[in-house]
Amino acid sequence: MSLDQYLSKQPQLAQVLNYEPIFWINDHYHGVDQANQVSQYSVADVKDAEDRLARFAPFIADRFPDTQANNGLIESYISKTDQFKAYLEDKYDTQIKGDYYLKRDDDLPIAGTIKARGAIYEVLKHAEDMALEAGLLTGYDDDYRKFASDDFQNFFKDYEIVVGTTGNLGISSGVMGAALGFSVTIHMSEEAKQWKKDFLRSHGIQVVEHKTNFTEAVNQGRAASDADPKSYFVDDEHSVNLFLGYTVAGSRLKQQLDEAGIVVDADHPLFVFNPCGIGGSPGGICFGLKQIFGDHVHCFFAQPTHMPSMLLGVMTEKYAGISVTDAGLDAKTNMDGLAVPRTSGFVAELMHNYFNGGITITEEDQKELLTAMIDTENIPLEPAALAGTPGPAMLFATEAGQAYLDKYDLRDKMDQATHIAWATGGSMVPADEMQAFYDEGKDLVAK
Repeated sequence: MSLDQYLSKQPQLAQVLNYEPIFWINDHYHGVDQANQVSQYSVADVKDAEDRLARFAPFIADRFPDTQANNGLIESYISKTDQFKAYLEDKYDTQIKGDYYLKRDDDLPIAGTIKARGAIYEVLKHAEDMALEAGLLTGYDDDYRKFASDDFQNFFKDYEIVVGTTGNLGISSGVMGAALGFSVTIHMSEEAKQWKKDFLRSHGIQVVEHKTNFTEAVNQGRAASDADPKSYFVDDEHSVNLFLGYTVAGSRLKQQLDEAGIVVDADHPLFVFNPCGIGGSPGGICFGLKQIFGDHVHCFFAQPTHMPSMLLGVMTEKYAGISVTDAGLDAKTNMDGLAVPRTSGFVAELMHNYFNGGITITEEDQKELLTAMIDTENIPLEPAALAGTPGPAMLFATEAGQAYLDKYDLRDKMDQATHIAWATGGSMVPADEMQAFYDEGKDLVAK
């Protein structure tokens, strides 16, 4: 089917192809019960991931002091951001009904980004599988602090972990891989920031730089790994373990909401806006949240107008079979963590049954919002982490957003709604780089 034919089925695709910001409703979503019937993954897979991370928690607490306060749990908190909410209401000339929170994965322990969830989980599962097979672990009830011992470290040093990334996935898997004793090689695309390369090298991690995009960097990393039988490739495009590592966020967020006295039910809807690159992290989080809250949570993926790979994939139903450049888009974005021209096929097809819709954000808006987040809340986020922040405003300010409220009969419930924008990274960005980001937004506002 040609793009013209898709345009007749998805009129908003014209706005996507014209770099216009949109609020898009996924009409393929027919409820969690139906989605679960066609999914090959279940709540049991989420529980398995949670149990594995619990087994590793003593090792993580010993190895990474910033996790000790949470007993080795790699988790972030939520921040109520009333001043930023007021800023959005003014910028988008609308009223955001309900409370607005930021999920602070920008301050996540170990790696300071959302990728610390799935990437660290995948590396830990790989290490566990190897240790069990080698007889170093006697079983799941063994003392996992052994992973810091000389016997374990000497065993893993003969093996390699390879990653293809724009940056954050490499930091998470690289830091944990090195902590376990693995040799680590990170293949990085041209969008990767220099400070991320420098950080990895400071941890003794080999960085291979490519003058090409994310997809090609992943392909080259995969080829290099496949050529070595002692190498393991963390595959951002196809990894089930990476996806499942992200799903544990659902039950953890529920615990935080419970502790804060925040109810989620038919009369108290929850809206979650998550930045989306290749799709693994927002997809896994959406899956985990849907298993916990069912249809009472509304999950939206946020992408740059110049790099809407997930939305393009699901709107055309070509999934990984189409890249943004195939559609004539230039694939240029300052949001390096989202600089992915082609979505993950398996995540996109799965999420087409689970997520509620998406938004796109312009480069200019991202820069202004980054500056505003610092000015209003003193929270410095990396560019990609701002992608979901205008979601609640777009829900109320756009015709599509209003149509969504009508579709699910939500208008009279929105005063009791909770909105969460997922902040994907920021705390590790060097001060001079963050100042440059801030100044860009300030300059735009001044014009």
